[in-house]
Formats: sequence, C-alpha cells, structure tokens
Amino acid sequence: MHRSGTSLTASLLQSAGVDIGQRLMGAGNSNLKGHFEDLDFVEFHEGVLHSQGISKEGWTLQSSIQVQEQYLDKAKSIIQQRSLKSTWGWKDPRTILFLNFWHELIPEAKFLLIYRSPWEVVDSLYRRSDQVFHNNPNLAVDIWVNYNQAIIDFYDNFSDQCAILNIKQIALNPKSLLETVANKLDIPISSTASLYEQTLLNEQISNSHRPTLIKHYFTEAFDLYQQLNARAKQNDCALLSLDSSLDLESFKLPSYKAWVLQDWLEVRTLEREFKLSNSQLQQTQVELERSQVVITAMESSKFWQLRSLWFKFRSIFGLAEDSSLEASNLWSRAKYLFAVLRVKGLRYALVKLLKIVFQKLNTPRLPLKIPPEIPRSGDINYQKWLLKNYPNQAKLRKLAQTVETFSYKPVISLIVPVFNTPEHFLRQTIDSVLNQVYSYWELCLADDASTEPHIRLILEEYVSKDPRIKVVFRTENGHISHASNSAIEIATGEFIALLDHDDVLTPDALYEVALLLNRHPDADMIYSDEDKIDEHNQLRDPFFKPDWCPDSFLSRMYTCHLGTYRRSIANEIGGFRVGYEGSQDYDFVLRFTEKTENIFHIPKILYHWRMHTNSTASSLDSKNYAVEAAKKAISEAIHRRGEPGIVTAAPGSVDYHIVRYDIKHYDLVSIIIPTKNLGEMLDKCLSSIFKSTTYENYEVILIDNGSTEVQAIEVMNKWQAREPDKLKYYPLNIPFNYSRINNLAVKQAKGKYLLFLNNDTEVVTPDWINAMLEQAQRSSVGAVGALLLYPDNTIQHAGIVAGIGGVAGHSHKYFKVGSPGYFSHINTVNNFSAVTAACLMCRREIFEKVGGFEEELSVAFNDVDFCLKLVEKGYRNLYLPHVVLYHYESKSRGNDNSPSKLSRSLKEIEYMQNKWEYIIAHDPCYNPNLTRKIENYSIGI
Repeated sequence: MHRSGTSLTASLLQSAGVDIGQRLMGAGNSNLKGHFEDLDFVEFHEGVLHSQGISKEGWTLQSSIQVQEQYLDKAKSIIQQRSLKSTWGWKDPRTILFLNFWHELIPEAKFLLIYRSPWEVVDSLYRRSDQVFHNNPNLAVDIWVNYNQAIIDFYDNFSDQCAILNIKQIALNPKSLLETVANKLDIPISSTASLYEQTLLNEQISNSHRPTLIKHYFTEAFDLYQQLNARAKQNDCALLSLDSSLDLESFKLPSYKAWVLQDWLEVRTLEREFKLSNSQLQQTQVELERSQVVITAMESSKFWQLRSLWFKFRSIFGLAEDSSLEASNLWSRAKYLFAVLRVKGLRYALVKLLKIVFQKLNTPRLPLKIPPEIPRSGDINYQKWLLKNYPNQAKLRKLAQTVETFSYKPVISLIVPVFNTPEHFLRQTIDSVLNQVYSYWELCLADDASTEPHIRLILEEYVSKDPRIKVVFRTENGHISHASNSAIEIATGEFIALLDHDDVLTPDALYEVALLLNRHPDADMIYSDEDKIDEHNQLRDPFFKPDWCPDSFLSRMYTCHLGTYRRSIANEIGGFRVGYEGSQDYDFVLRFTEKTENIFHIPKILYHWRMHTNSTASSLDSKNYAVEAAKKAISEAIHRRGEPGIVTAAPGSVDYHIVRYDIKHYDLVSIIIPTKNLGEMLDKCLSSIFKSTTYENYEVILIDNGSTEVQAIEVMNKWQAREPDKLKYYPLNIPFNYSRINNLAVKQAKGKYLLFLNNDTEVVTPDWINAMLEQAQRSSVGAVGALLLYPDNTIQHAGIVAGIGGVAGHSHKYFKVGSPGYFSHINTVNNFSAVTAACLMCRREIFEKVGGFEEELSVAFNDVDFCLKLVEKGYRNLYLPHVVLYHYESKSRGNDNSPSKLSRSLKEIEYMQNKWEYIIAHDPCYNPNLTRKIENYSIGI
C-alpha cells in the first residue's frame, strides 16, 4: 500500500533492467525522489475509483474493486502497448485493490507484494498530512489493515505467482529482492543493480513507542503484521523490543480508539507546519534584507523627510487613523478647501479647517487595553481560522467607529456571579468587558459571600474606575442561581448577557450582539459560537454551532456562551431557579424559549470558556450534580410541554442526553419497500423486520419494480405466505423512478405513519419502529431518520447536511461506529435539514400536505427535496442514533456510469441547486465555519 517502500523497490528494479514505464509520475511533496509510478496505470486506477465514489488516492475500506465493463478496453490497451517488452511491470499502491482484476486479465503475471509495519505506514501518512485523516486518524490503521489483508488473501490463493517481502529486508539487503525475483518468480534480472534510492525509505519511527501503541490498541493490525512476516519468513526486531514499561492498560477507556492516535497525528502535522513556516521565514528574511537596502535609500531623500513631518502632524492631532485622509479622499478635500478660499476668503477657510481638526480631536478613541495580537491555539487548523477571522486592531477601530452609526444602541447588562475567583482570572474577565468596542453596557457583579479577601478589593477597585460597573456583596453564600439573580436585580439594561467569573469575551462580542439587534430589533435571545481557553492561555475546542434547533438543544446545552436575553422575559420567568445549580442556565433557556420564537444565532466565536480544575469546561464529570440537574430540567420541560417521556444518557457520555417520549397511540405503521431482484438481500431485509421488530401494529407494502430473477420472486412469495396479514405485494412494471414508485405505494398503504425503507437494509434495533414513532407523532416533527451503517461498521448516514458537495452530503460518513462525532452529533438526537429515505418515517398527513416525493427527481435527492419541503412548511427533521440499520447502499440500482444516467444526475443536481439555493448556501442545522467539501465537520479554512 501507500508509504510502504514501493518507490524504493521500483527504483531498484528499474536499475536492474525492469521496464517500469516511460511516462512516470514525477517527484512531489510526499516523495521528493520521485514516485516511479506508471501514469497509465495510475490514471486507470484513479478513474475506476472515482467512478465509484472512492477517493483517487484509494482511501477505502473495500477489499476488492469491481471494474466496470466500460473500463476493460482501456486496461487491455495498456497491456497491449507493453506486450512486446521482455521484462516489464508497474508500481502503484492502488493495485492492491485491483489484484483479482489484473490476475484475470494477465493470468501469467507475477506479483511482487511489498509490505511495511503499520506504525511506519501510519507515521508516514501523518507526515504527509492528508486531509482525510485529520478528523479520523484511526482511518490510517483501518486502511492499512484493509490493504494488507488483501495482500494475504491474494498470496494465499496464488502463492506460486507471488513473492511477499518486508521492505526492511530489501533496505538491509537489496540483493535479496533481486534473488527473490529471479528464483521465486523465475524472472531473469540483472543482479548488479546499484542505483536504487535508499533515501526513499524513512525508518525513524521503528525504535519509538509507536509499535507498542499499535500492539496494545489495534491488535488486528499487529496480528496481521505478524501473519505477513510469517509468510515472508521475516523476523522484525522491533517486535522483540516493544516498550513494556508503558502502562497503557490503565488508560484503556471504552472510546479509546477515537483518540489514541490523535496526538501522533498532531505531532506530525505540527512538524510539517513548522518546516513550511521555517521555509517561508527564510524566504521572508531574504526579501527583508533586499527591502532594507531600498528603504535606506528612500529615507535619505528630501521627499521622505517631508513625509515624516506630515505623519508627525497627523499623530499629534489624532488624525492618524482618519480614513478621510487616505489618498482616495485627499484630492476631493483639497478641492473643497480651495473653493471655500476663493468664495469666502482666507479667514473663513482657516476657521473651517480648524473646526475639522477640533472635531477630530474630540472623536472618542478606543480603550487602550485591546489585545495587541491574535490569540494562539495548539490546533493548527483553528489557528489558521483565527488568523483569518479574529478581529485585529485595525478591524476593531473600524467597528468602534461604526457603533455611532447604529440607530439602536440598547444597554446590555453583563451578569457575573462571583465566588472566590483567582485574581488573574477575575481581572481578565472584567478587562475583557472594558475592552469592548461597543460601549453601551453595564457590568453587574454579584459576590456570593466570597471568603478570599482579594475579591472585595478587586471589585471595589474596578467600581471606582468605571461608573458602568456595579457590584452587590451578598451577605451569605447562596450558590450560582441566587447570585445570578442578585446580579439581575441591579441590572437596568434592556438585555442581559451571561458571563462566568473566569471566562473572557472577545473585544467585538457586544458589538456583534448590538449589530444583530439593529438588524433584528425583535430578537429576544441571541447566542454565539464559543471555544475554550486552557491553562496555557491557548484557545482550543471551537464549537461552531447550528442555528436554533430545539431537539438538538434537548440533547445538549449548546447555546450557553455567549447567551444574551431580553431582560423583561428573564424577569417574567423568574430568573434562575434554585435547585438546578450546575445546569441553571440550561433550565433557564428551556423555560425562556417557551416564551418566544425570536431566537438568533451569531456564527462567530465571541466567548472563551475557561478550562481549569473543577470547571464545567474541563469536564462535566467533575460536577455530577450538573448532569443530574440537566436531566431534571429536560424532564420537567418535556412534561411541561405536554410531551412526557424519560431522559437517558447518550452512549459514551453523561454530558449528552437522549429523550425517549411516551407513545400516545400505537397506530398502524406502513413500511414501504420498493424492490427489484436481489432476492438474497431482500430476504435478509424482510427477515430482520419480521423476526426482530417489537412493535406489533405494522404492515409491509412490497412494491416489485419488475423483478426477473427467480430467487427474488421466490423470496417474495415465501414471505407473503408466512406473513399474509402483514405483507402485501404489488407488482409495478414501470421505468425506475423512486419518487413515483413510493408515491403510488402510499396509495396502497393504510397506515397513519409511513416508513420508507430500502430493500438493501437490515434492521439491527428491535424497537426501531417504537423509537421513530415516538418522534414522528409530535406535531412539530416532520421526517425521522436513523443511523445507517455499512457492512464494515462505518457510518453511511447520520443525518444529511445541505451544501456539502454542492447539494447535500451524509453527516460523518465513513466514521467508525462508536465514534462520538462532532460534539457527540453521532450519538445524540439532532435536527437536520434532511435525512435519507433509505429509512424514513413521517405522518401520512404531512406527506400528503407537501405533495409526497418530487417525481422529477427519479433517483437522487428526492428524499432531500422532500425533507426540505417539510422544513419550508415549518416542520423539523430528526436523526436518531438509537435506531440502527445496516445499509448495502443502492445495490438495487447498480452504478451510475452510463451517459444517460450521468445526464439524469446532472439535471437532478441542477434542479436542487435552483430550487433550494438559499438552504444549500446556508444550512440552518450546520455552521458556515465548518467545511462544505467533506462530511467530517472539520473547520472550513
């Protein structure tokens, strides 16, 4: 596979006289000495992979790729062009995925199978910094296993035509390769090769602790490596000296595989970034030295001396930042003054000029404490985002000038309960308020009877500095709810914003809130994105949130920071309730949002949440009472809203919740399954329904779209005989149109609820219908979807995000099952703009209300279009993590490769982009700061 030393091997074979191609791939960042890859084979492999939706690099967990018929002529042509050569071959790591294909096409071919240890390959992939591994580092190990298992399977079947070698053996003794080729494969070859590139192999990782990590955490990969060594009759010394001093067992948590390689990846990424930065620095130094020579010459000129005097004048009169004095405006100002001079005379012109100067002198200046630099982050991608998006001093000055143009300048009262805060944290919090470019605020601090003497001294110090700072000293400790209410009691602002006593606001935080209020003066609640600030004062864990999604909110308190609320509503609901400490803000927002729908989201980082011992930012596990308070608040909310149920912890974390609602009426559910042929798969689907489902009141509507295979017909007859009361079978011999087939099927169904299901699915969760019905019965809910898995236990669907890939993409696609995903999005109930109709439930009434599936979309995006029509009507779509099915995606249809299918696909894409342009541009259940290129929720840079 990739990074296994195949370039070194190819260089040696080439020097020994093997023709490895005339059109070879050149050097690149990942292989400075050259790849030694025949571009004819590379382009063939890439084309086949791309046609099947697989990355051209070959990052897939499929073990063998089926080559479509239209590619056969191309492959035969490539072989024909080389057939007259005596000894020839090719090198391309992707060949492993095509071994069976090439063996069938070239039966007499010999195969040289090169492998390398998983820790060396993984390390090399991380050094190369492929984007696909950034949010799923474990994928590198999974791919190594997939490729090398394919090597073993092929070798075991065709050992007489194969030689298998560890790249270490070749590096230590190059002649061993030539001897193997000559003796084992019976290929005449020169044994005098001496031109191979030893530098093509990096072995730095072999003697580190990485092999121990692989052995302990990824036993499948380690065992597979030993199997490879056994077949190659090779002993790896690294296996004999594994670091047994590492106590890894005590760190083996249920979710360990989700993070164990993250540090490894980050180290290699940092190294790569450092090298790039160092190279750029050296280039900048050269350019700087050249520029210094030019500047020295310029500064000696008389023009430059006059220019210096001019800037001193501007600085003295506070005009240095006046955009009106920029070159584009100077000429118009000069013409104006000359016109005044001609008409009004010299005296009047001087008075006018002095008036302008004094007006500039009286213009309010910015606070002096604005942070001088962009904050730092240990996350490279987030640091790049900060450099691009965090407001610098020039931007903040412009924002401050803009404030005076606002027609609406509401006072925002910052509510800060204080108790024994470390001095430097408390000062940073207060200073972050003083540094706001929006000055119409008041800071309301309530000291909750702190026992540390520095608290009163600091608060009184700041009160004396700024009249906008208010303090109330409570005589007894009442905890955070009482203290917050005390701060609200001294607030006079139209809005309150919640700020913890050790957290920090960005300088533009209140400006952005005020800006939104000028655009939406009816807003009652506003929240922003946030990150965390660690013990090293570095930013980390940015949380880019969706717009207001009520069901996602029941899974987590995601609106918390920075939260701004209309004070009159806060008073109406009684502020914070005692007894909910630790989740008092969660309870507050649950009650607040029952009073208003005017909720707005600012997709910008405006709040830094402090991480330190005992803070909820570090871990909610450190405050168990916060978790219990959250469950209590959610439970009361759903009962208050007339939707009773129970609140359980989401898998893998007590920080997140899943609400299971009581089913009010066990109405008939119609499961609608379009099918054609594929009898074995249909049998598996129907068997999983009839044998596993615990819900009793359902029917299955089977629509046969022209099956011709005997087995498929036998399966349908078998299940109709077994389940005559539940299964109804209808033939429908029309050209395939998913939308039309399902629309016609609905007319045959009798259920109040419709459950659309693909025939290539297999039910895993017995109470799947119960779980979906719990949500579908709610009047606010539209479509309900499920967690769908590929057979290799990677995720196929966990909700659909509009805009990814141009139209829509499946959330967290290819993540391993059990991975939490972005802020546990995989493991929790969440609102999505769409869910796949491979498994989708909705009420019949709303299906008919929006006109069912759009029949103009015969194959693709019909489910997305349907869901967006529901959103347009005011319904919310849901993804449920606790409803799990396997999905053997779209095997009924086959692959979309013919010109007619490609034309149809392009038309469907154009239809969606024209109809749903606004939601494709901004999916309200997704954040614009996240990538729209792939489905992994990484930062969009």
